[in-house]
Amino acid sequence: MSSALLTDPNRYTKHRMAQNKFKGLGIALITPFRADGTIDEEALVRLVEYQIKNGADFLCIMGTTAETPTLTRDEKSYLRQLLVQRVAGRVPLLMGCGGNCTRAVIDELQSTDWTGIDGVLSVCPMYNKPSQEGLYQHFSAIAKASPVPVVLYNVPGRTGVNMTAETTLRLARDHENIVAIKEASGNITQMDDIIKNKPEGFDVISGDDGITFPLITLGAVGVISVIGNALPREFSRMVRLALNGDYSSALHIHHKFTELFKLLFVDGNPAGVKAMLHAMGMIENQLRLPLVPTRLTTMEKISDILQELNIKY
Repeated sequence: MSSALLTDPNRYTKHRMAQNKFKGLGIALITPFRADGTIDEEALVRLVEYQIKNGADFLCIMGTTAETPTLTRDEKSYLRQLLVQRVAGRVPLLMGCGGNCTRAVIDELQSTDWTGIDGVLSVCPMYNKPSQEGLYQHFSAIAKASPVPVVLYNVPGRTGVNMTAETTLRLARDHENIVAIKEASGNITQMDDIIKNKPEGFDVISGDDGITFPLITLGAVGVISVIGNALPREFSRMVRLALNGDYSSALHIHHKFTELFKLLFVDGNPAGVKAMLHAMGMIENQLRLPLVPTRLTTMEKISDILQELNIKY
């Protein structure tokens, strides 16, 4: 750490603000597969170019929506290198690195080549359901070990444990390189509490497309979006309008996609968005077990709404 950071009483805020690149529309990038189950690199490259061209502010790779638990270590390494090379610094890259064994996460942080990666998204430990003190100690250890800025990820619907506002704020105050939280608890009161009491330079990012608009009106800085895989132009416009205070125009776009928000998750994620991308002719509708494609009825509803909205690739 530089001498300026050691002597400046506002060093943590300034250092944190300089690191935080994850604002606006972030894409929770899918992993497209071919019919034989292998990674479809050509489709992935097309998706990345499509998203950057149409307003994505950053990409979140190897998160939940990427079906990361079904990827091998070699596949994850290959995808990281491919995406770093393809994006080539045009937008920031946030990469998932988390788990329910603190030591294993630290080992991954220390053994991974982070060249070209701008931050790590680390999810709350799943299955073993730690206490709030356990969550604090887990993320403190990750913050100390991480060579890049850390974005916390709270998604109790998947992990089985909710990180409270108090724990999030404690981490934000104690660790300069924890720059944001992706909040997907669904608890607006909790999110508002974090926004209201957070230290300067620490940000809240929506982890749920459906509440992005109201959360931005409360002070969130953007979203890590599932629907943005398919509709980056439309959704980035909504995000920018809301961030600029044009709530009326943003709300109009938000309401256009209300039904799609529901359909994307009714059969699980990323089954819904993969069905949408398939209907748009962009990928094959393939997932890896234990995930399976959406039901035919859901697929038909998604296709009907896309036709009504006149959404074309």
